[in-house]
Amino acid sequence: MKQSKLFPKTKKEAPRDAMAVNHKLLVRGGFINQLMAGSWTLLPLGWRVVCKITQIIREEMNSISAQEVLMPLMHPKEIWNETGRWDSAAEVMYKLKDSREKEFALSFTHEEIVLDLVRKYLQSYVDLPIKIYHFSTKFRNEPRATSGILRGREFLMKDLYSLHATKEDFLKYYEEVSEAYLRAFSRLGLKIILTEAAGGVFTQNRTREFQVVASVGEDTIYVCNKCNAGFNKEIFKGKHGDQCPKCKGILEERRAIEVGNIFPFDTYYSEKMGVYFTDKAGAKKPVWFGSYGIGITRVLGAIVEIFHDEKGIIWPKQVSPFAVHLIQIENTKKVKTASEKLYKEFIKQNIEVLYDDRIDKTAGEKFMDADLIGVPLRIVVSERSLAKNSFELKQRSDNQKTELVKTVKILAKLKSLKIL
Repeated sequence: MKQSKLFPKTKKEAPRDAMAVNHKLLVRGGFINQLMAGSWTLLPLGWRVVCKITQIIREEMNSISAQEVLMPLMHPKEIWNETGRWDSAAEVMYKLKDSREKEFALSFTHEEIVLDLVRKYLQSYVDLPIKIYHFSTKFRNEPRATSGILRGREFLMKDLYSLHATKEDFLKYYEEVSEAYLRAFSRLGLKIILTEAAGGVFTQNRTREFQVVASVGEDTIYVCNKCNAGFNKEIFKGKHGDQCPKCKGILEERRAIEVGNIFPFDTYYSEKMGVYFTDKAGAKKPVWFGSYGIGITRVLGAIVEIFHDEKGIIWPKQVSPFAVHLIQIENTKKVKTASEKLYKEFIKQNIEVLYDDRIDKTAGEKFMDADLIGVPLRIVVSERSLAKNSFELKQRSDNQKTELVKTVKILAKLKSLKIL
């Protein structure tokens, strides 16, 4: 991608109301744009990052035998009435009527929709378990849509749903999902605190949250300094400095961002919606049901909150919008020819490259934009480096070190850095 064609351009100043780091840097870097409070456009750079995030999560969901689908976002009132959540979850739902006075809700979750889908096909125990997931938009009437993209009224989520014939099979899969989540978050570069929490409008059962410690986080959790167990303040009766109830270590209070949550529903919703199957003995039984969510756009914001410095974002390479930021800092024929040749070679080698070919920017302006956008590896083409038959190479995570790499060895260098 040539940077001269990239939409939009970077901004020097953050929005006046921006308090969170992710809000400031993602807007300035041209990753997101705010339509209104809690509603964001993912711009080309932001969408590239989100696609990387979703692919990592998709791979982990597929690894536990889940199948991908895509479900509707507008739901009829009648389905929500079957579980009573048309009224009990009214505070978070967006409701609307059409021209015929028929009532609908915009999806804040999909439990009812999944159960309605499954009961059309489910007959006997041989049809179970069922494990389906999708990436889709959710709408929630958040009273405080703050902290940039971390808390929106409209956002992207991955939600997985599983249905089982027995409690034992459900609990086994619940742990499999938990492990898959930990693998996914590790691949995304996030250090997770597994946290016990309340189920909110979803369930009376305890749930398992996946929290990332960050000062901007809206959750208060207590983390054991010995076994790393976490407890959400909403359910925990203790305080900072108390003993951990699991290992007798010391609990420390932390602010955290919830990036994922898994819910055990038992047979509560399936009984309400009449989702039954016939077991081996011919008896009708309700399915055991679980729901598992990851906030995709929230993960985007959380990564920026963790990986940044005073100059801008420092993307982990596995989610960076590009692998290499190629910068031509002089407009001489020699520099331009070498830059274009290298750019074409990167494309040939399927290396994702952002090529700063702009002629109206100084070297300093280009470097400032590169630091802001945060691509992991920067390659600079200049008269000085070419005089030594070399390119300048710098990793975004290293503020000091610049390395000269011979032009004929640049692909070998990228291979050693696991970019090629």
